[in-house]
Amino acid sequence: MTTSALFIVVALAGQAASAGSRYLAESVGLAATNRLRHDLALHCLRLDPTFHKTRTPGEMIERIDGDTGALSAFFAQFVVGVLANAVLLVGIVVLLYRVDVRVGLAMTAFVVVALAVLWLVRGLAVPHFVAVRQARAEFFGFLGEVLSGTEDIRANGAVPWVMSRFHAALRRWFPLQRRAEMAGYAVWMASIFLFALGTAGSLALSAYLYFSGAVTIGTVYLIYNYTQLIRRPLEQIRTYLQELQRAEAAWVRVGKLLATRSRVGDPGEEKVRRLPAGPLSVIFDRVTFAYDENGEPALDEVEFRVEPGRVLGLLGRTGSGKTTVARLLFRLYDPTRGRVELGGLDIRDVRLDDLRCRVGLVTQDVQLFHASVRDNLTFFRPEAPDDFLLAVLDEVGLGEWLRALPDGLDTVLSPGGSSLSAGEAQLLAFARLLLRDPGLVVLDEASSRLDPLTERRLERAMRRALDGRTGVVIAHRLETLSLADDILILEDGRVVEHGERVSLARDPDSHFARLLRTGLEEVLA
Repeated sequence: MTTSALFIVVALAGQAASAGSRYLAESVGLAATNRLRHDLALHCLRLDPTFHKTRTPGEMIERIDGDTGALSAFFAQFVVGVLANAVLLVGIVVLLYRVDVRVGLAMTAFVVVALAVLWLVRGLAVPHFVAVRQARAEFFGFLGEVLSGTEDIRANGAVPWVMSRFHAALRRWFPLQRRAEMAGYAVWMASIFLFALGTAGSLALSAYLYFSGAVTIGTVYLIYNYTQLIRRPLEQIRTYLQELQRAEAAWVRVGKLLATRSRVGDPGEEKVRRLPAGPLSVIFDRVTFAYDENGEPALDEVEFRVEPGRVLGLLGRTGSGKTTVARLLFRLYDPTRGRVELGGLDIRDVRLDDLRCRVGLVTQDVQLFHASVRDNLTFFRPEAPDDFLLAVLDEVGLGEWLRALPDGLDTVLSPGGSSLSAGEAQLLAFARLLLRDPGLVVLDEASSRLDPLTERRLERAMRRALDGRTGVVIAHRLETLSLADDILILEDGRVVEHGERVSLARDPDSHFARLLRTGLEEVLA
């Protein structure tokens, strides 16, 4: 009875220890990989557009989550599993030393050689699994791309074309996966060969000892049995090494991503300077910039100045360099030559966080998130009280819209802001800008998505946004430039005209005056 009870207690204790070790391993694995996800996501957010423009969102999701997920499963089992089996191996070998020192030495050599061979073979499959993870990332990037464009795909009858690309992606993935799995089995095949070799060696040594009278037939059986017991922990370690191949492939990709450095970074501590308060002056000093190292320059020797509190209207055909000016002001890129100054400071001497807090941007493409109205507004100023948010929404003409929502500021917007009209989304972007209170406002085609019924609300929002601030208004439509003090016209990345708006409008020979004559519905005052 006592023996039975003791057996039950030991069995329960073993199960509890197993469950506890698994819980600890899972917790450590998830904590480590969640921290890694955090670091990867933050790192990617800090990389410049040169990196992101060559990668789809789906690919980045797979790299941030898929690769770390593979590491999570590995971390949760590897350490505890390998340690437990290593302890078992040592215990068996020690027992063999007690049977006969020569047997113990032989089995020690076998275990060391087996582990060394398995470790070396493990590396054969890693490059193949790296290729598989890249193929997975490209496949999920393709899925994200087509799923976000389902309306256009169906409207244009492109479903067969999309499915053709779908199957092509799978055909690229399949042979890579097969090659990686076959290379992964090299560890399994090596272990089978080693186990056969070890069994044969132990039997040969046992026969030698038996016929020399050193051991009995019972000891021979004991040696054989212990040799077979060694097989189980070695097989478990082999399984973990096969998982290590997949985890190592994921880690290689994670390491490459973390090693990627943005071309735009913060200055050294000794050079850091802070932008002054209030409206910021803007200077482009002989700025040349090309997106590709050997490509044509998007801007070529561009020079202009905007005094604090004045508004510059920026005109030009598509591809003339207008949006590039905005990107340089935000320091998404650095000039190839020349310098950009804000508030009298070279922006390369200002911390990126400080710079982007002092420069506000509204574009024609407004990014809204599947979150409450409050959260969509306050990620710039999370401490802003509700009364202030309501006042800002009233300023931009969204007060009635907000009061019509079922939960007010707590109303959750649909993914992508699909529950708002284009005009409402644009005005919400202006509310964000006012909450930010920047010293420089950049409006990049901010009115191009608005219907005529919201034009007046937009104009009021623009006036409010530019009041007391320096502004750069980028437009294809001349109607949006009525608030501009000065005009700058770009053509093929070069300045072709720069001056006061009123003076240029009155000069019949100016480029601006010719533009006014070619299609304006309203003459700017």
